[in-house]
Amino acid sequence: MKIAVIGAGVAGLATAIRLANKGHEVTIFEANSYAGGKLTQIEQAGFRFDAGPSLFTLPHLVDELVALSGLPKSTFEYERLDTLCHYFYEDGTIIHAHADPERFATELAEKTGVDRAKVLQHLQKSEHIYDLTADLFLKNSLHRVKTYLLAATWKAIALLWRLPIFGTMHQLNTKQFNDPRVVQLFNRYATYNGSDPYQAPGMLHIIPHLEYSIGAFFPKGGMHQITKTLLLLAEKSGVKLELNQRVKQIETANGAVKGVRTEQGIFLFDRVVSNMDVFPTYRRLLPQHKAPEKILQQEKSSSALIFYWGIQGTFPQLDLHNIFFSKDYEGEFKAIFRDKVLFDDPTVYVNISSKHHAADAPPNCENWFVMINVPANYGQDWKSYIERSRQNILQKLERMLGTSLKERILTENILDPVAIEQKTSSHLGALYGTSSNNPLAAFFRHPNFSNQIKGLYFCGGSAHPGGGIPLCLLSAKIVEKELS
Repeated sequence: MKIAVIGAGVAGLATAIRLANKGHEVTIFEANSYAGGKLTQIEQAGFRFDAGPSLFTLPHLVDELVALSGLPKSTFEYERLDTLCHYFYEDGTIIHAHADPERFATELAEKTGVDRAKVLQHLQKSEHIYDLTADLFLKNSLHRVKTYLLAATWKAIALLWRLPIFGTMHQLNTKQFNDPRVVQLFNRYATYNGSDPYQAPGMLHIIPHLEYSIGAFFPKGGMHQITKTLLLLAEKSGVKLELNQRVKQIETANGAVKGVRTEQGIFLFDRVVSNMDVFPTYRRLLPQHKAPEKILQQEKSSSALIFYWGIQGTFPQLDLHNIFFSKDYEGEFKAIFRDKVLFDDPTVYVNISSKHHAADAPPNCENWFVMINVPANYGQDWKSYIERSRQNILQKLERMLGTSLKERILTENILDPVAIEQKTSSHLGALYGTSSNNPLAAFFRHPNFSNQIKGLYFCGGSAHPGGGIPLCLLSAKIVEKELS
């Protein structure tokens, strides 16, 4: 078949690679002059920054694509991290989250006094949730009857009573630990898909398993190597990539796709896969069809405000991933999701890829990717928010690191929700499409196919199974199954 893929994000590239290796003729249409979507890079004043996602888990999903394309495993290389993150608290506590569960449990016990056995039990619970639900929620369509006939599905249903289907992540973590610092550390995992731990279901406790059992990794050369590898695989697989080609409309007739329209004309295809956010897909590309309004009006995930700072000097107390926690975590999430404003004491994430890839910064310098979670763009005054947040972030980091930073900033770039939406077509700049603040959120995501339009499929963060690199790569696998 001739298949069009709209958008060269991670999911779009992975879908194209999979379909091309099935023998289909695949063309990707990308509005930008570059591929990768959010997973791109910034090069400025001798510094290189990974512009978007900075955490890498489930690397075997990229390995699969390398193998499918007939290239050696060495095509894409990565290292497993020994330390997942350094956590900094306002009371002076610093926790080094070792990747090894035993060492991590010892670290928490020594720094906070929590029962070491309870930490290991908590991580085992995360693994148990993953083992029972991954086939249902991550590897198959939730919107096909055949999924519910699988043995794995019935196994999960039979053991529902052992899963945290009632209560929030915060309630689950509070029940397990009596130390607020440990609760805050495990609450943080809700942000991995742009959600609020005080609303998100306890089932999201599946996320720590990805890091502590399967592992967190760093691609050699940085996160943008993922995009570079996918582009290489697409070329090797015979995918045609059309950059600077914005799709204006998906052409349909008699309830089925016929092709796509760009500024250069109409191109006929047998199937169309949209890697574009489902909201603009319907509003812009399918104005002639009724949209699934309940899905489109769901609560959006959080967005991000990111400062890319080239920093003079080095900081041995920092690692690749670093978190500086807010003193009032619940207040921060109320500001983001209820009030749609920026919090004056935000949790600050600092990613420094030059810790593992020295070429990302000049000698005696570091490349800081400094991010705070913010609401999606509802028309807030982002200019004033950016100025105020910059000061709040600098004051917080200077206080907690015990040094002045402002004069160390040699170069700066900024990304806010408005720019995220403009560059990636993510509705309102939401990083993960819809939030997972509802116990049934997984079932309410847009399916990987259209029930109304034959031959139309969806991949990427706004469709099932959700946002983030691993889930986007998994959405490509599901689309491949749907098209088989």
